[in-house]
Amino acid sequence: MSDFLATYGFLIVTMVQAGLLGLSLYFPLQAGQLSLASPGFYALGGYVAAIMLTHPALAGLRDTLGNFMFPLTWVVAALLSGVLGLLVGIPALRLRGIYLALATIAFVSVLQVVALNLSITGGAVGIFGIPQAFGFQDRWQYLFVFGPLLLLTLLFTRQLERSRVGRALRAVREDELAADAMGVPPTHYKVMAFVIGAVLAGIVGAMSAPFLNTWNAKQGTFDASIATLAFVLIGGSRSLWGPVVGGALLTAVPEVLRFLADWRLVINGLVLVVASLYLPQGIVGALQKLTRPRPPVRPGPAASRAEVRP
Repeated sequence: MSDFLATYGFLIVTMVQAGLLGLSLYFPLQAGQLSLASPGFYALGGYVAAIMLTHPALAGLRDTLGNFMFPLTWVVAALLSGVLGLLVGIPALRLRGIYLALATIAFVSVLQVVALNLSITGGAVGIFGIPQAFGFQDRWQYLFVFGPLLLLTLLFTRQLERSRVGRALRAVREDELAADAMGVPPTHYKVMAFVIGAVLAGIVGAMSAPFLNTWNAKQGTFDASIATLAFVLIGGSRSLWGPVVGGALLTAVPEVLRFLADWRLVINGLVLVVASLYLPQGIVGALQKLTRPRPPVRPGPAASRAEVRP
């Protein structure tokens, strides 16, 4: 077991991390908003953790708090991501569809340019030598960090979907005008979903900085936005398990097929194409459709008359 974790521990943690990023995008989609901003908040959270864990000005605080410094970075990243998500979400979520997607992509690009031009973020080089969380010696031990976060996120999402807020989000997603007419304020719930996704992405970024040991502007890019969207679409955008399954699958396939060299990227692309064409509801949606019991077939009028005829 130890050999297995030593070999595949990094991959397993990365799969869980990808699932969490997919879930951060799942929340805006619950309100029918195609947001691609999650990698931006993910990068912001990572920079918060990297700066707090390496900057000389905070050395005294790190010595005082010890391992409690790591949870503090999560809290600070969550707060900053939530505030920025609120500031961005209020004007941006007045847009819809592709216009909202373009606006959130622009937001990610702006954050990347800012990170490249600030000295505190290390510029293009980034921040190196980030200490390992809680003194972990092996990368698989980060399952003790990402695993509980994934479990709590799934439980929170499940309860949210069953609550009044979840029903309001579904109403906004299905028909925004009808929801507004029924007294459900669309902007309020769209901003709420956007902020929840931003907070989750920021926490994941703060946890990922020590895991990767380095952080730079490559963490939040347009490519990362598209990859995160693929996690949700391939796994299934109408189920909370969809982003988890999609993130795990699309992260694992290139690594498992590494022995095929460059062909592994071709196969990964084929998986995306096939899933998009033949699984429009995602992998989880297709499995739910297969396992859902079929309704009983009622006989037609002709068959009913034939049965009662003597």
